[in-house]
Amino acid sequence: MNKKIIKVSVIIPVYNVEKYLRRCLDSVINQTLQELEIICVNDGSTDNSAKILEEYKKIDPRIQILTQENLGLSAARNTGLKTAKGEYVSFVDSDDWIDLNFFAELYDAVKKYDADAACAEIRRPHASGKVSRKLRFDKLRVLITTAEKYKYNQVPRMCYVWNKIYKRAELKRQKLTFKEGVMFEDIYFTPRFLYSSNKIVIVPGVFYNYWTNNESISARQKSN
Repeated sequence: MNKKIIKVSVIIPVYNVEKYLRRCLDSVINQTLQELEIICVNDGSTDNSAKILEEYKKIDPRIQILTQENLGLSAARNTGLKTAKGEYVSFVDSDDWIDLNFFAELYDAVKKYDADAACAEIRRPHASGKVSRKLRFDKLRVLITTAEKYKYNQVPRMCYVWNKIYKRAELKRQKLTFKEGVMFEDIYFTPRFLYSSNKIVIVPGVFYNYWTNNESISARQKSN
């Protein structure tokens, strides 16, 4: 990565997702916002995921590959957080994908309103071809109170970490990382961040696409 500003550090935990990984990486490397670092944490994959990561690293120098033994989703995300240098941080699960304007829209909103995080809507495509909406926003809103933040993000029913970008300085201020060795680790992360942050902005019309993969790193301790 050259010395240009890194606007968003994208952390992608990877575990045995060879069927879906290219789709995920294509959605990240082709973002309209290009000032990214892409941190792929290979959490002990035993399929061809590592080869695919190396293939994409040759295509895009913004990609970093961190390899560790299989420690689980929380540990993989924490490894990425330790490496991240971006102004903001985002988490993308390796069997999911994002709209190509995902980071541009969220970054513009979070900067415009000087917020600690920006949140996108969530779309859930199904293998049948049907698409459902898990999280909808009627309009752009700046949320300040805890009640507002929880209401519009549907906490505690939805504690997803991956439809957002977070100000890295705020994560450091809160000393916030993922609790390792537990199921549903998002439940520990998201409500705490929303409670302790100053304000967040919700952005309609831009989507995180959430795919159900029963073999993924997150399936065994299902957070998404």
